[in-house]
Amino acid sequence: MEQYYVYILASKRNGTLYIGVTDNLAKRVYEHKSNLVEGFTQKYKVHNLVYYEVYRNIQDAILREKRMKKWERRWKIDLIEKDNPQWDDLFERIIV
Repeated sequence: MEQYYVYILASKRNGTLYIGVTDNLAKRVYEHKSNLVEGFTQKYKVHNLVYYEVYRNIQDAILREKRMKKWERRWKIDLIEKDNPQWDDLFERIIV
């Protein structure tokens, strides 16, 4: 069964945010953390996985990502803090 992920990376608590979509969350976050992805996350040091959602359908995941990118910043922060109030880096949890 294929899975797709919408994820939020942060530079630090209440810092710069990045929203993305992928079919391999561990690999993609590793690429961001290792600065293998040139661009925004590399430039602004946005490397901490603070939130993610799982989808079975890529179209649903892409639609969710696009909608979240249009959200007000406060809504994104509220979403993160609902499940991850300390803004822990969830990367270690997904690679086990």
